[in-house]
Amino acid sequence: MPSESTTGHSDDALRLVVAGGGTGGHISPAVAVVQELQRRRPVDVLWLGSGSRFERDAAAGVGAAYRAIQTGKLRRYLSLQTPIDAARIPLGVAQAWSVLGRWRPDVVLATGGFVSVPTVVAARARRIPTLTHEQTAHIGLATKINARFADVVALSFERSRALVGASRGRVVVTGNPVRPAVLCGSRDKALRRFELSGTLPLVYITGGAQGAHVINQVVGAALSSLLGYVESIHQCGPSSAHHDYGRLRELAAHLPKELRSRYRVVEMVGDELGDVYAAASLVVGRAGAGTVNELGTLGIPSILVPLPGAEEQQQNALQLVEAGGAIVIPQDDLTPERLIQEVRTLIESPTRLTKMAGAARNQTRGDAAARIADELELLASSQAD
Repeated sequence: MPSESTTGHSDDALRLVVAGGGTGGHISPAVAVVQELQRRRPVDVLWLGSGSRFERDAAAGVGAAYRAIQTGKLRRYLSLQTPIDAARIPLGVAQAWSVLGRWRPDVVLATGGFVSVPTVVAARARRIPTLTHEQTAHIGLATKINARFADVVALSFERSRALVGASRGRVVVTGNPVRPAVLCGSRDKALRRFELSGTLPLVYITGGAQGAHVINQVVGAALSSLLGYVESIHQCGPSSAHHDYGRLRELAAHLPKELRSRYRVVEMVGDELGDVYAAASLVVGRAGAGTVNELGTLGIPSILVPLPGAEEQQQNALQLVEAGGAIVIPQDDLTPERLIQEVRTLIESPTRLTKMAGAARNQTRGDAAARIADELELLASSQAD
């Protein structure tokens, strides 16, 4: 990975700092925008994050230098952790100030999460143009703070404009970027990789990067019935998050041979995600910003189970539900019987699935990465003038 210094800068390269992370919903859009910029021109990239493995891997994947800075979670409720986190934020601003002074970027891209706030504040103090992007239909607290300092606030949905609040800069609707690899999947590759026949509709089940324990439990209980009429790839999350992977493998091992051949459970889905989407007739999962955006961009019908208490997931799901591209099952209502019923009803109605696919596709913008890249280049050129 490149080191954090200015010595490697090309004279004609765009110098970009990416600030954001914590979850895949903040990381994937940044990767998509960096890749779009790299397609256009030389780019030197420094990624400022919270130190997570996901961020480091993403930075390495686009050839970016990486630096972790201090950050604290911003809360709207009382917590004993709040004073500790509050003390970390000024330290993070100081660290970002120092790094930005050494790196001398042309522009900053903030993709949200609490780690983005110190960098956006420091960039404003150093008069470095900044764009902050919100992936969800719901405007998070980090984005609301960033909007007071950034030059451009980029939104994924038109309906979110009214939720931004006070904003220093322009508010634009760009959509939510999707990595190019997700858009170029191959059904045949997925079937070969996971050793599936493709003779039945494929249902992709996912709980996001960390998995969803409740969804995993329900799927496990419904497995023998579901596999009577579908094949399934199930991304259940890492064993370090919970012990569902081993339990689901054991359940699968005791299925009749014919059903066992229709089910593949994995902890993580990586670069093959585009292939999985290309093969999927239906997706069952959470309603994170990244997942909902990918479903819309690719036009895949879905059954969504928003994380309870996560307003952003509720709003994300609502985008697809109101359009007719998804149905929602509240987690409290998610039972094996309900899941079996909903999946079977959809799978046995190809016409309805086709309509849902078209409705989902109309809710997203396929050129979001290009739109954000345009805005970043415009900001950088204004700085140079």
